[in-house]
Amino acid sequence: MFDKILIANRGEVALRIMRACKELGVKTVAVYSTEDEDTYPVQYADEAVCIGPAPANKSYLVMPSIIMAAKNHGCQAIHPGYGFLAENADFARACAENDIVFIGPSPECIEGMGDKSTARETMRACGVPTVPGSDGIVDTVEEAQAFAERVGYPVLIKATAGGGGKGMREVHDPADLASEFQAARTEAQAAFGNGDVYLEKLVLRPRHVEIQVLADDFGTRVSLCERDCSIQRRHQKLLEEAPSPALTEEIRRAMGVAAIKAVRAVDYRNAGTIEFLLDQDGKFYFMEMNTRVQVEHPVTEEITFTDIVKEQIRIASGEPMSCGERAPFVPHGHAIEFRINAEDPEHGFRPCPGTITRFEPPAGPGVRVESYVHTGSRISPYYDSLVAKLIVRGSDRAEAIARGKRALEEFKIEGIKTTIPFHQRVLENECFLAGDACTDFIETQMGDVL
Repeated sequence: MFDKILIANRGEVALRIMRACKELGVKTVAVYSTEDEDTYPVQYADEAVCIGPAPANKSYLVMPSIIMAAKNHGCQAIHPGYGFLAENADFARACAENDIVFIGPSPECIEGMGDKSTARETMRACGVPTVPGSDGIVDTVEEAQAFAERVGYPVLIKATAGGGGKGMREVHDPADLASEFQAARTEAQAAFGNGDVYLEKLVLRPRHVEIQVLADDFGTRVSLCERDCSIQRRHQKLLEEAPSPALTEEIRRAMGVAAIKAVRAVDYRNAGTIEFLLDQDGKFYFMEMNTRVQVEHPVTEEITFTDIVKEQIRIASGEPMSCGERAPFVPHGHAIEFRINAEDPEHGFRPCPGTITRFEPPAGPGVRVESYVHTGSRISPYYDSLVAKLIVRGSDRAEAIARGKRALEEFKIEGIKTTIPFHQRVLENECFLAGDACTDFIETQMGDVL
């Protein structure tokens, strides 16, 4: 096991990793920008290093500063969390070149799975179902038109690099293809420095279901059940639950088998997520792989009694994962995660940075809150708007929903607008209560919010 780990992140995920380290007896080093100097994770860590001013490209994204901080403070490993440098192969490679363990997969895995076109071809070759798509990168509008005419509209244009819905365009009308193709390339170039795109047949009204996987150096590969992440806005997840109310035992087993095939195909190590689209007929298709811990990992922890962050650290240190002997996993109970963002749902989810004048999280049976703020904390405009994650667990989905309603009512945040009222409305929606929510849930069920 490591003696000391540097956490190359901020906010609630930095604190989450530090808590796991403390339970493992590992010292922690926080890095922070001048904007985050007074935040709780910086105070909680055993040591802390300022690495630059507020903008992320001058602090949390500056690889040499982070590597130097780790070396100067005697860290054997770096945990990147999610976002920032978590899926940056160059950073993982820089860690190795400086004899520092990157707590995550190899640079080759990050590169191979980070390029969505390559990832899709890899999955197709190993027998994982994939959505019909173009053969690699599409360079011209003419190639895009030929593909769309062959598979039929609608089609989806997707950036081969990055994520979060950037560089992604749905095309339902052939007249829109040329303009949307160029728009996707321009947005992808601006967001990721890579304007390459590919095309897929658009799966109408799918559900977004993902499988959490873990793999160690001893040949143990496990799938920790699934999460349903269908409630999204512009491809950004807002609420996740586990297990998915849409899956039968047969589909769950098949999806788990496909996820392990994917892990074997790329010789994956550490924690990762295989994301699938589930259509209305119960068929599923590989969408992408996230080579890091996910924001929504707590719902899987709650139904499998597994600490995914601790397992990440054990695997990276060369130890076998402790949960391997419990595979195959079956879900116990039901969990829902609500992302509490500093946003105003009544005005198009407009960001609402500012100072929190009251912060009183809920408590009681089956309630877990992951946050880094308190009364008086300032939500910065420089970073992600996530304030807290509320996770509730029940013996079944009905109890989890009832517990979620109670916890959201108890959760008091003042001084800024948050998404708490939005989540309360979701839990009153008949489509959600019936377990029928698809990725178009907000557009079809909550259009007035938009």
